Amino acid sequence: MFTRFFSFSRRAFSSLSEQEVLALAISSEEDDARIYRAYADGLREDYPHSAKVFEAMAEEEDRHRGALIEMHRKRFGERIPLIRREHVRGYYERKPDWLVRPLGLETVRAQAELMEEQAHRFYVEAAKRTQDAATRKLLGDLAAAEKGHETLAQRLGEEHLPEGARAEEEKTERRQFILTYVQPGLAGLMDGSVSTLAPIFAAAFATGDTWQTFLVGLAASIGAGISMGFTEVASDDGVISGRGSPIKRGLTTGIMTTVGGLGHALPYLIPDFSTATTLAIIVVFIELWAIAFIQNRYMETPWSRATFQVVLGGALVFAAGMLIGNA
Repeated sequence: MFTRFFSFSRRAFSSLSEQEVLALAISSEEDDARIYRAYADGLREDYPHSAKVFEAMAEEEDRHRGALIEMHRKRFGERIPLIRREHVRGYYERKPDWLVRPLGLETVRAQAELMEEQAHRFYVEAAKRTQDAATRKLLGDLAAAEKGHETLAQRLGEEHLPEGARAEEEKTERRQFILTYVQPGLAGLMDGSVSTLAPIFAAAFATGDTWQTFLVGLAASIGAGISMGFTEVASDDGVISGRGSPIKRGLTTGIMTTVGGLGHALPYLIPDFSTATTLAIIVVFIELWAIAFIQNRYMETPWSRATFQVVLGGALVFAAGMLIGNA
C-alpha cells in the first residue's frame, strides 16, 4: 500500500523512450474510446441524442489510435510494449464510468472536457520528447485535435442534438433530479418540520425545561428520519416509476426529515426558556416558508396553494402542540 501511495513502482514520464511514449499514447486512446462508449451506453436510454455524440467521440479516438499504431509499426515494428497510465508517475488518471454514475448530462460533459484537456497536455509534452520529425508532427497534430475536441463536440452536438432534442434531454434530466432528490427531500423536510412541531412544543410548554425539550426533539427527529428513510426505500424500487435509486431516495428523505426536526429542536440547547422558544418559533417560520418556496420552485406548486398547505398546516400543528403542552 505504501509503495503505491508514494508511487515508487511507477516510471517517471521523463524516463520513457520514444517507443514507450507511443505505446502509452496508444493505450490511452484505447481507454478513452472505451470510456466514451460506456458513456454512450449509460446515456442511451434517457438521452439518445447525447449518446450519439459520445459514440462519435469514441470513433475519433479510434482513428487517433490507428494513426499511432501505424507510426509505431513504421518506426519500431509490430510489438507494442505494455505501458498504461497507472505505470507512469504523475500521469493523469481516468475514472471508469461506474465511478461517475449516475451518468447525468452535466457529469459526463464535464468529465469529457477534462479528458480532452489532459490528453492535449500529454501530447504537447510527448511531442517535445521526440526527435523524429514524422512522430513529432503526428503528436502535434493529435495535441491540436484534442484541443479542438470542444469544437468537435459542438459540431457533433449540432448534428445529433438539434435544439428540440437538447431541450427534451435537459427536461428529462431535470425531471430525474426532481424525482430522485427534490421530491423525496421535500417530503422528508415537510414531515420533519411539521410532524415534530407538536411533540417538541408540547414538551416545551408542559415541562418548561429546555434540556428535556431538546432530548424530545432529538429523539423525534432521528426517529422520524429513520422511519421515513426506510419507508421510502421499501415503497418503490424505482424500476417502474423511474424515480431512481431507492437508496439515494431513502438517504435523502431520512436526512432531510432529521434536519427538518432538528431545526427547531436545537434552539432548546439555550438554557433560557423564553429565548429558546422565541428562537425556535422563528426557525419554524423560516422552515415553513422555505418548504413553500421549494414547492413553488421545483414542484411548480402555485404560491397560494403552497402557502395554504405548508404554512397554514404547520401553524395548526404548532397550535396543537402549544394547547396540549398547556393542558
